[in-house]
Amino acid sequence: MGLLTIIRKQKLKDKDLRIIVLGLDNAGKSTIVHSLLGSPEDTKISPTLGFEIHSLQHKGYNLNFWDIGGQESIRAFWFNYFFDKFDCIVFVIDLITIRTRLNEIHQEFIKLLDNEKFEKTKFIIVLNKMDLFQEDQFDQVKEEIIEKLQLKRYIVEYEIVMVSGKTGRNVPGILDKIV
Repeated sequence: MGLLTIIRKQKLKDKDLRIIVLGLDNAGKSTIVHSLLGSPEDTKISPTLGFEIHSLQHKGYNLNFWDIGGQESIRAFWFNYFFDKFDCIVFVIDLITIRTRLNEIHQEFIKLLDNEKFEKTKFIIVLNKMDLFQEDQFDQVKEEIIEKLQLKRYIVEYEIVMVSGKTGRNVPGILDKIV
């Protein structure tokens, strides 16, 4: 048993989890975090420059969310945020720009998967802005993401959740995937 595994097991005992929220700019990361915190949906959220830390309680766990900006200039610093101390990575994808930014999304996501620090880290892939799609398209969209991001190629624990950060639809389901 490695040191990282021991630390994670201790954190689970302490019921204190650290979650990092990543994704390209304008994917809705901060909107989703604010929705998890119960902030009103009409609150205007500015792009995150750097990072913000938010905490909430869920099922007896203290969840600490590190919401990190997704602008290209900030992405270069993602690996400076002590990733080896995180229990879960929430990677948010904007479904509206999936076709125009797929290569960019794939490139950043693969950088995470290729990093050996994350071999035991749980990934939650959040497909945001589901409110702009028809419900009968959801399964097809999920399969397309699995294929395009080559998720079956990597041995990584992942979950996919479709949400609307704006309306809050399915957002609480993210918490259940983390704990």
